[in-house]
Parts: sequence; structure tokens; C-alpha cells
Amino acid sequence: MKFNSRLLTAVALSAGLALNAATNELVVQTNKIGAPVQPTMYGLFFEDINYAADGGLYAEMIKNRSFEFPENFMGWEIFGHVDLKNDGPFERNPHYVRLSNPGHPHKWTGIENEGFFGVSFKAGEEYRFSVWARVPDGGSSKIRVELVDTKAMGETQTMTQQEITIDSKEWKKYTVILKPETSVTKGKLRIFLSKPEHTVDLEHISLFPVDTWNGHENGMRKDLAQALADLKPGIFRFPGGCIVEGTDIDTRYDWKKTVGPVENRPLNENRWHYTFPHRFFPDYFQSYGLGFYEFFLLSEEIGSEPLPVLNVGLACQYQNDDMHAHIAVDSLQPYIQDALDLIEFANGDTSTKWGALRAEMGHPAPFNLKFIGVGNEQWGPEYVERLEPFIKAIRAKYPDIKIIGSSGPNSEGKEFDYLWPEMTRLKADLVDEHFYRPESWFLSQGARYDNYDRKGPKVFAGEYACHGRGKKYNHYNAALLEAAFMTGLERNADVVHMATYAPLF
Repeated sequence: MKFNSRLLTAVALSAGLALNAATNELVVQTNKIGAPVQPTMYGLFFEDINYAADGGLYAEMIKNRSFEFPENFMGWEIFGHVDLKNDGPFERNPHYVRLSNPGHPHKWTGIENEGFFGVSFKAGEEYRFSVWARVPDGGSSKIRVELVDTKAMGETQTMTQQEITIDSKEWKKYTVILKPETSVTKGKLRIFLSKPEHTVDLEHISLFPVDTWNGHENGMRKDLAQALADLKPGIFRFPGGCIVEGTDIDTRYDWKKTVGPVENRPLNENRWHYTFPHRFFPDYFQSYGLGFYEFFLLSEEIGSEPLPVLNVGLACQYQNDDMHAHIAVDSLQPYIQDALDLIEFANGDTSTKWGALRAEMGHPAPFNLKFIGVGNEQWGPEYVERLEPFIKAIRAKYPDIKIIGSSGPNSEGKEFDYLWPEMTRLKADLVDEHFYRPESWFLSQGARYDNYDRKGPKVFAGEYACHGRGKKYNHYNAALLEAAFMTGLERNADVVHMATYAPLF
């Protein structure tokens, strides 16, 4: 099928448009059908950057809910007689607060949380407040829980309140539903000791909308999760990104700490609170409330294939030149076992250790995991020599799992040219390529995959975004050039099997 440029020009002129009358032809070969586009071609890449998890997709409204931030009261205001303790009921979150008699009948003891950019609540909506509490000396006591507008100067700041009787010397979970009468964008959660003659201990203080995505109590914000579902993603990559690596090994994302009871999932540092000198967020941490179980469940519910990415024994290579900062090759076995255990957690029978935990958390059926990424944006021989034992171990136990390796942080150049042949040698199933590039690059890359080896690993364009010089990232021209690049992905769908834009939020 041919389109004559003169005909196109005539049509354009009849519509009142002016075109160059140079003769060009656009040839559409309808008898040459291209490769089918994989159902995983277009997907989502989630990373806890820009408060995408706590304060974003994860619907928890309370910041520092277990007082585990390095500055334990960050996010909280305290008044009256409040003490911090560290022998609480949860091994990984030992801190809690003790509210005691303020010493005068007209004074109050209590705490107040600022939430993430404010505790936002809507009139008529329901919010589930929960807390683990006890009366350490026995007997019973009471706390009063309020949603407040601290800027209100009228008769009351309180938009709704509930009183809870704490009736046990042992730690117990208490829950009430709060239903505010007024909408407030930047409110706070306030807790008073309302029976001051009896001391109360409080731990893991939580506030969720009742109406979360699919009604999950430890769930996602309904509007944001629905927006993801509406995209009909074929693949869902998580939990990052650079947080997989961590600034150092101790702060890498450790999936085993993100499963099990949510109140015993430990705090982790988020590298994005200090990575850039022009952006510093000292209160940016990961509660791990949005963990691997929740990621798998969300993938299933939005109809996408889950793609977890695991640490390969390397901390962030940008921030660690000394090889002593990384895990030695002969010490990798615990990290390899983490990968094998993750596959068992996702797919294992309930008779297995990790399959049983999945069932205990509420999902006896397997998640049908098909893909796993090992390493994020790593490069050099140090990556290859660590990836190889991972591939051997996974192939030996789970031969059907497709393994994704990395081509490094750049779209071309020395590291890219070194890694692709190595990924082919190791027989990686897919290679993760990353492109944060200017407009000119995207305009020139439509034919990028036309000459890729059709017999080698497939391509996962795992992070791509057009960064216009001197412009904000999200603008029409950048989107247009990204779309032009994506035509090359579809035309080469026999080579390119996945693509995810970054960042998601």
C-alpha cells in the first residue's frame, strides 16, 4: 500500500494546512506481518522514590508508626508525660511509648502524628485506627483517639473521636472506626490518655482508609491502585531500582524482612532521602508494610506478571568504589538462597516452609511467578562473576523461571558492550536496558533493535524516560519522542519482550 505525497498534500491543503510539496512515499507492506507483541510488552516499574510507597500507594496514613526512625519521635509531637521504651513485643520493632499521668488535673498527656504531608481525611469516609496497647501495671485505662484540624480556631479542632478501653496487662491489638464529619487536607491524628491515673503503653499506631483497594486491611490506596489497573499492565517490576542495592549492603531491600506480620517488619532506610545533594528528605524511610506479599497480590489483582528484582551481592556501585563494600563471591550463598526461597514463597506448595508462610498470610494458591531479576543496573566483571552462580542455582532447581540480567546503567558504551556478550554467554533469558536520555537520543533510536541478534537473550527496556534539556520531564514533546521510540519496540517484538517507563510515581 502506497501513499503519494501529492495526494496527502492535497488532503492537507483542503483542511487548511500547509505542507512541503516534496515527493516522498510512505510504504506500508501489509503482506509482511511482524512478530506478535508479547502480553508482557508494556508494564509498570515500581520503586519507593518520591514517597511512592509509604505516603503514596501504600495506604498507611501514619508516619513512623512504631517509633523506629533514628530520631524516634520524628513525625510525632508529644505533650505531658511521654516516655520512649525499647523492650516492646515485636523483636524487629522494639520501641513503644508510655503515656503516664501528667501530674495535674488540667493537663494532658498524649501524642500527635503529622502523617505524610498531613493526615488527609474526607467527610463521611471511614478510617480504621489500630494500636497495640497494654496497661503495664494491670487494671484498665482509656485513650481518646481523634482526627483533628490543628488550624481550626473555632469551637473545636476535633473532626471525630473515639474512646478505647485498654483492658489488659498483656499486649493486645485494639481497633476502632473513625468517621469524620468534615474534610481536612492537612490534619493530624491525636491520642490522649483520658484516664490518667493508669499508665498505658502504645505500639504500632496505624490509620488506614477502610475503603482500600479490594478492601485489604494492610492495603493500597484505592485511587492509585485503580489507576495502575486501568493501564492494563503486562508486567509489574518491583521493588526497584536502586533501593534493591542500597547505599550499602545493610540497607539493601531484603524481601524476607517484608513478609509475615506487618507489625514485626523492620524499618529500612530509604536511599532516596539523601542520594541527591539538591533533594534531602530526612524523614524518608521504608516501613516494609508494602512488602513482597503485597507486591505479588497487587500484581495478580491488576492482571500483570510479577517481576521481583533481588540483590546480587553488590551495593550501589556509584557510591561504593571499594570492593570490600560488596559481598565476596565465595560468601554469596545466603543471597542465592534468598532467590531460591523467594521462588518457593511465590510458587511453592503449602507443605514447604515459604509456601506455608504465603498461605498463612492469606494466599494458599501459588502466585505463578515466571520471571526473576538478579541485580539492578550493575556492571563490570564484579557483576558477572556474582550473577553466574545465581543463574546456575536457579536453573538447577527452577529451570522454567526466566532470569533477567543487566546491561548496566547506560544505553551504549564500554560497560554496555562488555555486558551483552556476557549475558549471552551466561544464557540470561532477558537483559534489562536502561535509557534516561535527551530528546535527540530518543529521536534517533527508532531502529535500535532492527539488527539485534534474534537468537540471543531478549530485551527488557526496564527504565526509559526522555529528559528534555532545560525542561521538566513530563511534557508533551518528551512523551511524543518516547512514543516514537516505542514504535521500534513493537516492530522488533521478536526481540523486545518487556518495557517499563520510570519512575512510575
